[in-house]
Amino acid sequence: MLLVRDGTTPTTGKMLPGRAGGLHLSEKGRAQAEGAAERIAALTKAPRAVYASPLERTRETAAPIAKALGLRVRTAPGLVEVDVGDWTEKPLARLYRAKEWPTVQRWPGGFRFPGGESFAEMSVRSMDAVLALVADHPGETIVAVSHADPIKAIVAAAAGVPLDLMQRITISPCSISAILFGAGGPVVLCVNSTGTLEELAPS
Repeated sequence: MLLVRDGTTPTTGKMLPGRAGGLHLSEKGRAQAEGAAERIAALTKAPRAVYASPLERTRETAAPIAKALGLRVRTAPGLVEVDVGDWTEKPLARLYRAKEWPTVQRWPGGFRFPGGESFAEMSVRSMDAVLALVADHPGETIVAVSHADPIKAIVAAAAGVPLDLMQRITISPCSISAILFGAGGPVVLCVNSTGTLEELAPS
């Protein structure tokens, strides 16, 4: 499973987009997506399917990847961004000053976004989606384009890291994280990769 974060948008680093519609990749984000597509297409074992969350920015990130592989983008609703509820499209500078922000960073397992989803619910939902895709593609490499927090939660769960430590994981725009799922459980091959993928192999 190659987990790809959506590319940069005009609001990246400025506001919390959540599941807001109509948010598209910036020119930089489109270039990042093309770069990710080139790196994935260079793999010796080509992915057999490309999935994306329903949001525009993930589908736009997935499009050049699918094109490079001669595939189509399929939608996986479980890969969608965490529902941040009342915080949707709020400026990050304002949220950093919110009394709840330390909890978001240090105890995400105990936090629910006002009017939205909890990190715990997001973690279970995201991993369930990934496991369903893995079950549908036994022995195959597949691409799943999602968002920073779901990917953090998936990587943490695969590595056996408590959810409360997920914020220690960095997932950059269009970075690739790879997890090998087998009978003995998941093996995290790389996290937040923005370079070559040729070295991916279990140690």
